[in-house]
Amino acid sequence: MAHDFNNLLTVINGYCDALLEKGPVNPFWRDSLNEVRQAGLRAAELTQQLLAFSRKQVLQPRIVNLNQSVRDTERILRRLLPESIAIDLNLAAALPSVRADTGQLVQVLLNLASNARDAMPAGGTLAITTALVQLSADDAGGLSEMQPGPHVRLTVSDDGQGMDEETRQRVFVPFFTTKAVGKGTGLGLASVYGIIRQSGGHIDVSSQPGCGSTFTILLPSVDQEGVTETEQPDTVKPKSHVGGTILLVEDEDQVCRFAANALRGAGYQIVTARNGREALTYATESAVSPFDLMITDVVMPEMGGPELANLMTRKYPQLKVIFMSGYSRQEAMPEDDPSRLFLEKPFDFQKLCAKVHEALPINL
Repeated sequence: MAHDFNNLLTVINGYCDALLEKGPVNPFWRDSLNEVRQAGLRAAELTQQLLAFSRKQVLQPRIVNLNQSVRDTERILRRLLPESIAIDLNLAAALPSVRADTGQLVQVLLNLASNARDAMPAGGTLAITTALVQLSADDAGGLSEMQPGPHVRLTVSDDGQGMDEETRQRVFVPFFTTKAVGKGTGLGLASVYGIIRQSGGHIDVSSQPGCGSTFTILLPSVDQEGVTETEQPDTVKPKSHVGGTILLVEDEDQVCRFAANALRGAGYQIVTARNGREALTYATESAVSPFDLMITDVVMPEMGGPELANLMTRKYPQLKVIFMSGYSRQEAMPEDDPSRLFLEKPFDFQKLCAKVHEALPINL
């Protein structure tokens, strides 16, 4: 479901950004397009939450200092929470690092804080604590897919309304919510669960009515001392008229037209194909590849992207390849080399051009 929606959102968000880039003079049309864009971005966030719960989201794990992530997020929490809710940090000294996606860790903290805020309508305290713990073999045996050894524990507690046992057992189930219709999707805590599990961790919640709730997260520690890395922006546009010929292979017509138009506008020559076999007929009849880059969808009828890329690069070793998919990388290409370029749908003009610029950084 997320894959199909991501294809549609690539078209909706992509053309909306293209129209905004033209700078509509009429304020009504500009405001209307901005509303469409915001709705499209929100829809893309929902598909990411679905992928997060199923542990098939695209993550960018790195060595992270969890204490630093909490401190960085605190500034956002101050704006998220009303003044009636105090934030109490109790962060362990010399805490080892973990391997996680920094952006997704922020989402975990924001979702848990938002949940705590709703549980404390009259105010209260949000407590965030970190600690180093040792999991014994017996401890790890009671936790699914966890191994014995040192772990970093993150707890997020509130002194709000709490939950009964039936609610507590269903709190991570997708689309389950105790909020009124239209007030919540039921995906916030489900996505938290998926992010933590995909990061190799464990999450649990304890709660009783009138006694607040405590979410406990365990993440395996890593040996090397880590500092949160700064993520590289993906909004760099290639220079206009950089040249080069790109073979674009995509079976969804609307996605193909959007990507082709965007790249032509950036100065590239584009040849399109609907599947791998059609792409081969364009490329393999010549002894020298007429293409500088191939951008291919992963899942297509007749021949998928990975098989096509293997055949093409075997004959043309210098050919650059970018894979794209509405599935996560782990789901689309679980056995593929993680160093190969991958573009996740939905993407916009800037993300598409930035990925092409990464593959072809030198003007041709």
